[in-house]
Amino acid sequence: MKKDYIFKSKRLGFRNWTKNDLNEFAKLNADLEVMEHFPKTLTEKESAELIECFQKHFKNNGYTYFATETLENKELIGFIGLAFQEYKTEFTPAVDMGWRLKKNVWGNGFATEGAKKCLEFGFNELNLEKVIATCTEQNSKSENVMKKIGMEKIGEFKHPELKEYPEYEKCICYEINKNVW
Repeated sequence: MKKDYIFKSKRLGFRNWTKNDLNEFAKLNADLEVMEHFPKTLTEKESAELIECFQKHFKNNGYTYFATETLENKELIGFIGLAFQEYKTEFTPAVDMGWRLKKNVWGNGFATEGAKKCLEFGFNELNLEKVIATCTEQNSKSENVMKKIGMEKIGEFKHPELKEYPEYEKCICYEINKNVW
């Protein structure tokens, strides 16, 4: 089956979500290691709702946290992409970059490769001026990706959507501007 990618990097294809993605995405979101820096794993129903949210975001904005596949074997490995965030902090509203990948592909540089390609798409195709990325303060792997793609740390904050989960509430924010890209 031919895949309709919105754009590609050297090894990855980025596309909108389909209902056929639910099984693999639900497995990813149920993995305790993958979800280590989140308050809880997600049920299949919650994963389906998240796919619907991503699809709606794409329809409204022309971008989302894209379903991301390897070009070599068309395996859905998770998501890498962009989403408009409006939760209340000194850094928002802003376009956020995020990623969540299956652990069997960790260590292959996919998050860094995909994040760079999403920045290129955001700055060149969407004409964004800046992009932020956030993670919990303990998530050193995500923070390392932010550094590798040229983002600069701009501060720490208590995530307003994580108030009920104090162990995850303290987060860091990185930013990159189009003019330094």
